[in-house]
Amino acid sequence: MSTALITGASAGIGRAFAERLAREGADLVLVARDRARLEELGRSLTASHGVAVEVLVADLADREATGLVCDRLADRDRPVDLLVNNAGFGLRRSFLDNDLASEETGLDVMVRAVLLTCHAAGRAMREREQGAIVNVSSVASFIANGTYSAEKAFVTVFSEALAGELAGTGVTVTALCPGFTRTEFHRRAHIQLSMLPAALWLDADDVVHQALADVAAGKVVSVPGAQWKVLTTVVRTLPRPLVRGRAVRTLDRFRQRD
Repeated sequence: MSTALITGASAGIGRAFAERLAREGADLVLVARDRARLEELGRSLTASHGVAVEVLVADLADREATGLVCDRLADRDRPVDLLVNNAGFGLRRSFLDNDLASEETGLDVMVRAVLLTCHAAGRAMREREQGAIVNVSSVASFIANGTYSAEKAFVTVFSEALAGELAGTGVTVTALCPGFTRTEFHRRAHIQLSMLPAALWLDADDVVHQALADVAAGKVVSVPGAQWKVLTTVVRTLPRPLVRGRAVRTLDRFRQRD
């Protein structure tokens, strides 16, 4: 039986990964800050699917806590077959108007923690000659939309680089780049998207289904949803000055003002 470790597992895409993998019979290591939510989810998945669930409470903005997650990934006696790096959050203000501590936390969670956990998991999986890593990025990684875009651009390009480094070892790496997905993400970031066309929204379960299919196919970059495949293809062919200007104007329309 395989084991998957999922960060940001208590809600949204991370929770959808946990539920889908549990249905498929995978044991789980669930990582997030909220112990109560993790334990409730763990009990539910064990009762429904009979899988073993380990709860690991960790704030990935904290280096020591991230180190505990890395130690778990590197444990030779309890191998992790799939790492899902999903933890992240949106930033409610533009960079110069935002609190610098919030910006640093975002960098720690969405860049540093991804780097460290991939190092631990990648080495362990390479030694076993099997395994998969999914780093949840975003279609925002293809545009210039503040520090969130910059952090997700790191995740996408880093995943591509790591996939190349691990080619031929039996270990795959996939950058998952969803568009707008129905989760708590935007509400927590105070970003108002009620005017967004319904056709652009994705369901978290569908995102996970496509992601796992792309992992099985060995794809390095996964963009769920036909509409987002088209949009990202167009964006990646546009001149960068046009992409930069459009991204800034769009963000200003959706961000809630204090």
